Amino acid sequence: MRLYILFLFVFLTGLKSGFSNLIEEKTFIDPILMDLLNDQDIVDCLISFDRKANVYPAKFLKTKQEKGKFVFDILQKVSVESQKHILLYLDKEKIDYNSYYVVNAIAAKLNLDQILAISEFNEVKAIAHNPTVRLEKHITENYTLSKELPEPEWGIKMIQADSVWKLGYEGDGVVIGGQDTGFEWEHPVLKNKYRGQNQNGVDHNYNWHDAIREINEGSEDSINPCGLNSPFPCDDNNHGTHTMGTMIGSDSMNAIGVAPKAKWIACRNMERGLGKPSTYIECFEWFLAPTNLDGNFPDPNLAPDVINNSWSCPEDEGCNETNWEMMEDAIINLKAAGIVVVVSAGNEGRDGCGTIARPPAMFESSFAIGATRANDTIAAFSSRGPVLIDSSFRLKPDVSAPGHNVRSCVRNGEFNSFSGTSMAGPHVVGAVALIINANPSLRGRVEIIENILIETAVNKFADMDCFDFLGQNAPNHVYGAGRINLLKAVELASVVSSVKDEIPEPFSFKIYPNPAFDVINIDASHSQFSDYKISLFNVEGKLLKVKSDSPKALSLDGLASGMYVVKLESNMGSAFERLVIGR
Repeated sequence: MRLYILFLFVFLTGLKSGFSNLIEEKTFIDPILMDLLNDQDIVDCLISFDRKANVYPAKFLKTKQEKGKFVFDILQKVSVESQKHILLYLDKEKIDYNSYYVVNAIAAKLNLDQILAISEFNEVKAIAHNPTVRLEKHITENYTLSKELPEPEWGIKMIQADSVWKLGYEGDGVVIGGQDTGFEWEHPVLKNKYRGQNQNGVDHNYNWHDAIREINEGSEDSINPCGLNSPFPCDDNNHGTHTMGTMIGSDSMNAIGVAPKAKWIACRNMERGLGKPSTYIECFEWFLAPTNLDGNFPDPNLAPDVINNSWSCPEDEGCNETNWEMMEDAIINLKAAGIVVVVSAGNEGRDGCGTIARPPAMFESSFAIGATRANDTIAAFSSRGPVLIDSSFRLKPDVSAPGHNVRSCVRNGEFNSFSGTSMAGPHVVGAVALIINANPSLRGRVEIIENILIETAVNKFADMDCFDFLGQNAPNHVYGAGRINLLKAVELASVVSSVKDEIPEPFSFKIYPNPAFDVINIDASHSQFSDYKISLFNVEGKLLKVKSDSPKALSLDGLASGMYVVKLESNMGSAFERLVIGR
């Protein structure tokens, strides 16, 4: 048995002081779990695995559907293969668990013996804590009744979304997702925009998922107003409903949503404002490939184009680099599948520099949003960069948007004004919807869409300097690239061709048959080059075969059934295709 297990036993028998430093050096089992086991029999854990799928080739696929299917298939294959021994152990021990593929992880409540037993499996990378995390507080402004005329809210006018509407772009054909405290789907400004609502009635399958199946240990009582595993969208807090209103809400008397003709789907990831890394991950997984209400038959073709994330996972509530990595992997995989992931920067700005210190805003892969006021200056609460907590000194936020005194819908068909970066992120989600509406060829082109928003943002400057980051530079650590300007973004998007810019036609090729058995044929006859090399990789990116001299075929001898990636390289660039081998 590994040496660190001895250390853990010593820790639990009370000789903590002499060995705590040694335990802290071990990242395989989170020391927080050992602390908790001093006072309780079982702890909430996340088991992660060494194997990671290589989703990079999805970048070179042309459509969002191709990207989504590729990422979904590869992630499922890796998780099934690497988790099978642990799942057999959990079943044998009669331990309830949730297995994930959007990140290669399993959530389960374990005792000490079980943690130690699982740690002995070679494929396990880490056993992390799955802590309870509280929703960042937003500020409730004075209660606001519905207005007499549907005058667009100040934030919509500030980013010039109303000017984009006049061009004929209101979000038609775009699907928005939100993971939050839930959503009151029958609110008058939301109901007709819900994808599950159509002329034939209501169908919540593939349009709603509830990741809340137990009362959170931090809740004051055991009665949730939405119940558990709700079969229809329900909000137990108001926060989620308010964010969705800013994204798409409208009726004859209220113009509160940036993209009023977009459709929405949703996932509840918090129980009355209390979430966990596992519930956040579960919602990410559902957005990658929505399922029916029973959680079966996932379909990546029904994934949204963009999702809003107005939640955090702070270190002082038990989140750390062990469980952070899993959440960032989820974002990386969703972006590879062609889904724009928008996150709120946080509301700790009054504490000064480096206050973007929580997932998911701190991640390099996140598109983090700061909050501005009606006078077009930064809100005092909006968290500042750079990211210090991981020593990266990464510049965040990416851009800013209206987030102070934002009027939107809340439960019971009512309206209210909230302040927070949770209110800013939804403005950017709506902006993404209008960009895709203006140029549908950008659907699935996450980096291009993010760059459009960055390049067209109105540069804003601050008096605050942080280390070598100057507030008078653009971008800066307060506003990012600046406050978004949707009219300019749509104008730029209208002249961008993602296919021509990112995937030149000469780099394309075909392989057949697919699925294959013994050999594949390579067809690059329609391309503008004649010399190329073919490489074959497994889903973890390991090179298995190489053939130069412009081969027309490649033998599959010695390869097991499963999924692989074929790469074509020439002096003009590279292209990728997915290959399935069946025996």
